[in-house]
Amino acid sequence: VQLEESGGGLVQPGGSLRLSCAASGYSFSNYAMAWFRQVSGKDREGVAAIGSDGDTSYADSVKGRFTISRDNAKNTLYLQMNSLKPEDTAMYYCAADLAIGMTAIQALGADPYYGMDYWGKGILVTISS
Repeated sequence: VQLEESGGGLVQPGGSLRLSCAASGYSFSNYAMAWFRQVSGKDREGVAAIGSDGDTSYADSVKGRFTISRDNAKNTLYLQMNSLKPEDTAMYYCAADLAIGMTAIQALGADPYYGMDYWGKGILVTISS
């Protein structure tokens, strides 16, 4: 299983960015996926998750601003981030769990270090003027 994030970078406050996560090595469409983030010196936290049936769940801090989606034909997970704030600056990680029937809520609430089966290497998002 491989997960590779892309789309990070430097954006001004109020701007938008779309992260992508290309997945390979397993049946992507059958399992829940999630985005986590970690600010340097702080614990990793769940940001958004999506189940195999398309149900979604979001952290309160990003509700209404971020949208998670998946393209099963392309084996790709997305995170559309709008109205970005400096506090969104973090390393963003894509994660997959191969438990049958895992819901988005369960994926979002998974232990942010050990609760998902596979993790990408992470990609840096910086919000600054």
